[in-house]
Amino acid sequence: MRVIGGEFRSRRLKTIPGLATRPTPDRLREALFNVLAPRIAGTVFLDAYAGTGAVGIEALSRGAARCIFLERSRGAVEVIRENLHLLGIENRAQVAQGSVLTMLARHPGQQVDIAFLDPPYEMQAEYAAALDRLAQDPPSLVIVQHSVRFDPGELHGTLKRTRLLKQGDNALSFYGRD
Repeated sequence: MRVIGGEFRSRRLKTIPGLATRPTPDRLREALFNVLAPRIAGTVFLDAYAGTGAVGIEALSRGAARCIFLERSRGAVEVIRENLHLLGIENRAQVAQGSVLTMLARHPGQQVDIAFLDPPYEMQAEYAAALDRLAQDPPSLVIVQHSVRFDPGELHGTLKRTRLLKQGDNALSFYGRD
């Protein structure tokens, strides 16, 4: 896996061995950041269910001021920290380990500008729960990665889906404040 663009373009990232995580494919990350390009600079980005941290690191590479990484797996948290260290950007990141839903309660949406959620596809209840939590104190933009065979819904409290981008088996739903 590599960083697609920005300051760390083409730099390789460590990955998590095995099939426990599903990294966001390069083409989907590229499509995501093509959409985010005009608004990423200087933002605080939230990468929830972060896995290797590739999406949050991509945000930092493309000009986000800070990134908060939330991840349950200890092994994944270690890989995120290693990747941040390899790039020398530990000071621009906060990495927290634990239940994402619990941690979202500690990091209200107003502390972030853009939130990216990528729960394991089989944990469908996490989508609504995370979106409902973020809707209580919404960032300006929430993006959810999901299977094209699953619809996380049009409306979650004050968050309304404004765009749906499909690519292969993956989809990105973009939510803004209603």
